[in-house]
Amino acid sequence: MAQERFFILFLPLVLVLLVLGYVQPSLAKETQADEFLRQHMDPDTSKVTASYCNTMMKLRNVMGEPCKPVNTFIHEPLRDVQAICLKGDVPCKNTKSDCHQSSSKMRITDCRLKKGSIYPQCDYETQQKRKYIIVTCEGNPYVPVHFVGSV
Repeated sequence: MAQERFFILFLPLVLVLLVLGYVQPSLAKETQADEFLRQHMDPDTSKVTASYCNTMMKLRNVMGEPCKPVNTFIHEPLRDVQAICLKGDVPCKNTKSDCHQSSSKMRITDCRLKKGSIYPQCDYETQQKRKYIIVTCEGNPYVPVHFVGSV
């Protein structure tokens, strides 16, 4: 009797664990749009100092292994960056075919890896600029998913 009770409770438990094992990893996946926000969006420019890049690259988990050579943070409202997706296509310098360029210059900070930096001691130079930015967009709603570059 105890053995039957064990199997009656055991089978549903195994099924629940299998379902959680299948569903849980997909819940934790970061979408490309979320990754773009994490890696490139920072509307607040009041905190851009010489140590900005070192702080933000760690805080936003952007450095990678080995150290990421370049990353750009955009200091404009999200709606302004999302509006770039509504602009006409521009030629891409990579294999992407859906590049869009901002119609006005935007405030950005380029974080460039300093020579001699080796993971995990990634050391970045902070350079504030005003440039046109180029992004690729996907999805519904059609939003930026990749920062292509600045001109």
